[in-house]
Parts: sequence; structure tokens; C-alpha cells
Amino acid sequence: MYKKMRGWRHDYRNHIQTMKAYAAAQDWVSICEYLEKLDTDLSAVDTVIKTGNKMTDAIMNSKISLAHAKKIRVKAEADIPVALTISEIDLCVIIGNLFDNAIEASLALPEEQRMIRVYMDMKNTQLYMSFTNFTAGKKQKKENGRFRTTKGNGHGFGLVRIDGIVERCGGYINRNSEDGAFTTEILLPQ
Repeated sequence: MYKKMRGWRHDYRNHIQTMKAYAAAQDWVSICEYLEKLDTDLSAVDTVIKTGNKMTDAIMNSKISLAHAKKIRVKAEADIPVALTISEIDLCVIIGNLFDNAIEASLALPEEQRMIRVYMDMKNTQLYMSFTNFTAGKKQKKENGRFRTTKGNGHGFGLVRIDGIVERCGGYINRNSEDGAFTTEILLPQ
């Protein structure tokens, strides 16, 4: 599944350019036919998790597949309503960055210790997300109220992007570092 998703990601821009060309020519029939072919191609990709939200399913299944390819176990439980007030792009940025960070941190561990836990659900009128991954390091300390990136200069933009989205949406974010584990919890009003 990971190889298929990687191939899809590689071809994504080409697909967008093709559909833009059809749209510019107002060739709606060709756009529909092209989308139908893409849908058929994508349906061949295994679905590990079904949340109730198609965009969330797509990013979650892609990242779970990537984690599995890197010998990382993933325990995921997610129940997301179809309609959310947060934009799909913002939700994709949050989920994608949290998964990418968890996968990268997991790679420092022996295979048998690699695990990511994901939980997403509605808590009253708020979308709750929790990502936990095991780490090889000791408890991290915050500097100026934030965890410093362990990747060096030129990195850490994912956390900044997540923080900006959560703030713009009027949400809440909490990160917790303990010896051997790192957790991010997010609440987003809906």
C-alpha cells in the first residue's frame, strides 16, 4: 500500500495539471472521466482506518502505511464526523505533521519498541486529537514555553504551522514530554 500511495503522491501534481487543463478548456466530460479513473485507481489502496471523514481517512491511511513500511506499529482509533468547521487543508497539515514527527522520532528506537498511538474523536463540540510516540530520549525541557526542535536549524516548521492553525481556530494545544514518550493533544472548536 505504501508504494502505491508514494506513487500517487509523486503523480499528484501531474493529475492536478491535467484537470486544470481540462477545466481551462471547459471540457467537463473529460474531467469527470479522469476523476473516475483516478477514483478507480485509488480504490485499489487498502483502507486501514475509516474515521467517517474521507480526507482524514486519506491522510491517516497514507501515514499509517508509511509507518508500517518503516516497521512502526500504529494503534489508531478515530471517529470524525463528515462535516467539520476546520478546513480540510488545515486538518491535513496538523495530522500530516504530527504523524511525520512521530515517525521520525520512532526511527531512533529498535523496531520492537516503535509505536505510535493516535486517538481522534468529538468531545462535545470540539474535535479532540491525541498523538503519542515512544522516543529514545529523555524528557525534553521547554524554552520560552515551547519545545525546541531536535532536528537542528532550519527545522521545526511543522510545529509552528500546527500552533498557528490551532491558534487561528481558537483551539487548545498541549505537548508533553516524558522519558521515553512524547504526546501532543489538540482541541479544536467545531
